[in-house]
Amino acid sequence: MTDVHVLGIRHHGPGSAHSVAEALAALRPDLVLVEGPPELDQILPLLSDPEMTPPVAGLIYAVEQPRLASFYPLAGFSPEWVAIRWALATGTGVRAIDLPAAHSFALHLAAAPPAAPPAAGSDADTDADADEAEADPATPAEPTEPAPDLQQPYRPDAVAMLAEAAGYSDAERWWEDAIEHRNEGPLDQFAAVIDAIAEIRAIDTRPPDHPDVVENNLREASMRRLLRAAIREGHGRIAVVCGAYHAPALVSAAFPPASADNRLLAGLTKIKVAAAWVPWTSDRLSLRSGYGAGVTAPGWYQHLFSHRAALDPHTDVATTWLVRVARTLRRENLDASTASVVEASRMASALAAVRGRPSPGLSELDDAAQAVLCDGSPLPLELVHRQLTIGLELGNVPASAPTVPLAADLAAAQRRLRLKPSAMEEVLTIDLRKPNQLARSVLLHRLALLGVDWGVPSETGRTTGTFKEAWTLRWEPELAIAVVEASRYGTAIESAAAAYVSERAQLTSSLTDLSDLLTRCLLADLPDGISGVVSVLAERTALQHDVPPLLETIAPLARTCRYGNVRGVDVTEVRKILDATAVRACVGLPTACAGLDDEAAAAMRRAIDSAQHGLSLLPDLPQDDWHVALASVSGSDAIHGAVAGRATRLLLDAGLVDRDDVAARLSRRLSIATPAPQAAAWLDGVLSGDAVLLIHDPRLLQIVDEWVAGVPDDVFEDVLPLLRRTFSLFSPPERREMGEQVSRGSAVARTPDASALDFTGADKAIRTMARYLGWKAVR
Repeated sequence: MTDVHVLGIRHHGPGSAHSVAEALAALRPDLVLVEGPPELDQILPLLSDPEMTPPVAGLIYAVEQPRLASFYPLAGFSPEWVAIRWALATGTGVRAIDLPAAHSFALHLAAAPPAAPPAAGSDADTDADADEAEADPATPAEPTEPAPDLQQPYRPDAVAMLAEAAGYSDAERWWEDAIEHRNEGPLDQFAAVIDAIAEIRAIDTRPPDHPDVVENNLREASMRRLLRAAIREGHGRIAVVCGAYHAPALVSAAFPPASADNRLLAGLTKIKVAAAWVPWTSDRLSLRSGYGAGVTAPGWYQHLFSHRAALDPHTDVATTWLVRVARTLRRENLDASTASVVEASRMASALAAVRGRPSPGLSELDDAAQAVLCDGSPLPLELVHRQLTIGLELGNVPASAPTVPLAADLAAAQRRLRLKPSAMEEVLTIDLRKPNQLARSVLLHRLALLGVDWGVPSETGRTTGTFKEAWTLRWEPELAIAVVEASRYGTAIESAAAAYVSERAQLTSSLTDLSDLLTRCLLADLPDGISGVVSVLAERTALQHDVPPLLETIAPLARTCRYGNVRGVDVTEVRKILDATAVRACVGLPTACAGLDDEAAAAMRRAIDSAQHGLSLLPDLPQDDWHVALASVSGSDAIHGAVAGRATRLLLDAGLVDRDDVAARLSRRLSIATPAPQAAAWLDGVLSGDAVLLIHDPRLLQIVDEWVAGVPDDVFEDVLPLLRRTFSLFSPPERREMGEQVSRGSAVARTPDASALDFTGADKAIRTMARYLGWKAVR
C-alpha cells in the first residue's frame, strides 16, 4: 500500500522550505508531487541545471494568444523549489499536480473576453490561508453592505483565524513565529497544520456555485485524480507539497469517490499551451507588486533561509542581517560603525523578548536599525529597503532551456552587445558614432517597435547633437510574454520588427502615425520596413485633402531626411513625398484657415507650428511658398486670431515683417472695435514662445498694457485665462522685466509736477526715512 504524506506549506516561506527539506530527508519518498500545472513536467528537469539561478518562473502561455499566460514564480526559499531540487538531486521522480493550464485558460476564455488575460501570479494560493481567488489589485472590488435580514456566506481566512486563536492580531507574524522560526521536527507540525486547516474549511458556508469554490473544487479534483494515478503506479511512498489550504483535501483517507471527481472534470475544454522558464525578480515576489502569493520582504526571507541558525548554530541571523544593513548605509556615505551593529543586535533581541517572540524578526531588526544605526530617522532605512528587504536579484535561465526562436535571437544579441538584463534601473548613454553602440541603439529601437519595452528613451542632458542617445533600462518578467507575443512576426528581431512595421502601416490611415512609424524605422535601421511605410505613405498623402494632417506630416518626414545620413539610410523616396506634401500644404493653407472655431483654430495652430519646425530643418524646402501662405493668413481679418497672430509671429521671426508693421497690426487687432476674446487670441498667437518681442520693443508692450487696462470688467474674466496662459509660458526673469518696464512707464506718466507736492505735510515721513537710511540731517 502506498504511504502518502501531504506537506502543507506556505508559498515562498523560508521556514516551510526548511521543513520540506527536513521532511523529505526523513521520509525518502520515491515520488514527489508539487502543486503546479502538469504542463510544467516537461521543463522541471531544467531546474537541476547549474546555470539555473532563482528567482525564476514557469511561464505557461496559450500558443495562439501568448498574452493569455500565467507565471509560477520560484525563489531559492520557496518550498516548491527545494522539493523539486531535492528530487532531481536524488534521482527521485517529481511531477506537478493541479488543474492543467490548458483547461484553466479555456475556462477563462469562456468566462471573459480574450483581451483580459489572468494577472501574473493568479495561479497559486495567495498563502496558507486559502485566499486563492484574490481580486486583481488594479481593480479592487467595491465593498457592499449586506442586507440585515440575510446571512452572508462565510469565507474563512485560515491563517488569520489561527493567528487570532493564538492571540495574534497580525496573521503574518503568527505564521513566522509558529512556522518560520521554529526548530522542532517537521512531520508533526505538518500534521497539526492539516488538522487546523481542516477545521477552518469545515465552516466555509460559501455556496457551491461561488466562483472561488468552483475553481477550488476543480483544482483539488484534478490534484486528487493525478495523485490516484500515481498511487496506481505502485509507488511505495509519495510526498505531496502543496499550499496548506489544499492539504486536507489531499489526505487519501478523506478522498471523495473517484467518480465524483471525474464527473466534476468531465467535459472541460482545453486549448494548446506551451511552457518555458523565464527570469524573475525579487521585486516581483513582493506583495507590493500585486502578486497574490507574494511576501512582504523577499530579500529578508532569502537571508533567513540562507543563514538559518537551526542549520548553523554559529550563525546569528540578526547580526548578519544588521551587518548587511550597515554595509549598505556605508555605501550611501552614512556612518554605521561596528559597535553600532553590536548595539543594534542587542536591542533587536531585547525587543523580541519584550514582544514575546521566539527570535528577532524583521520588524525588530528594522526598529533597532532605525534607533541605533539611523539615529531615529526612518529616511536612511528607506535607502536599504529596496536593496536588502526587497532585493535586486534577477534570476537566470540557461541557454539550453526551451524558448521561442525570437527570444533566443534576443539573448544572442544581448550577449553580443554586452547588454545584460538587470532588475535594477540603469541609464545607458549611447554614442551613435561608435559601431557597437549604434548596434545597441538599433536593438533597443527594434524591441520598442515590437512592444518589448526593455529600454525607455530618456533625456541626454545638455547635449543637443544628433549622435547621442540615452535609455533607461530595466528588465521586467512580463517582457518575456511580450517577446513570445512578438514571435508571430518572425524568428529574428530584425525580420520581426520589419514585418510588424509593414502590418502596422497597412492598418493605419493617419498620416501622422505613418510619419512617426517611418521615423522609428529609420532609428531601428529597417530598410524593408522603410520601403513598406514609404509606399503606403505615398498612397495616403496623394489621397489626403485635409491640410492639418499634411502639415503635421512635414516635421517627421523632414527629420527622417535630415538625420537619415547619420545612420546611412537612403531617404530619396522620403524626400520626394516630403516635397510634394509641403507644396500641397502651402497651397491649401489659406483656404483651410477660414471659418475655424476655437477648437479647430487651436488644432490648426499646432499643425502650423509643427510644419514650421519641419521646414526649418531643411533650408532647401519651398520656404517662399510657405511664407506666401503665411502672409495670406496673417493679413486676413476673417481668420481666427490665434491662427492669424501665429502666422504674423512666424513672418516676423523670418524677417519678412518689420516691427512697425507688427505694431500697427497689434494696435488694430487690440482696438476697441475688436471683441476682447478675439483680440486676446491674436495676442496669444503673436506672443507665444518667448517675451523678447515685448521686452525689446516698448511700443508693443505699451499697446498691450493699454489694451489690458481698457478691457471692460464684464469681459475681463473671459479674457483672463487666455492672458494668463500666454504670459505663464514666459520665464520668471522675463515676466519681471516686463513688469518693471510697465511700472517705470506708468510712473513717468503719472508723476505730478514738483510744485504740486506738499513737502510740509510729508516732513515727518521724510525725516523718518532719513533716519532709516542713516542720513544725519535733512534740509
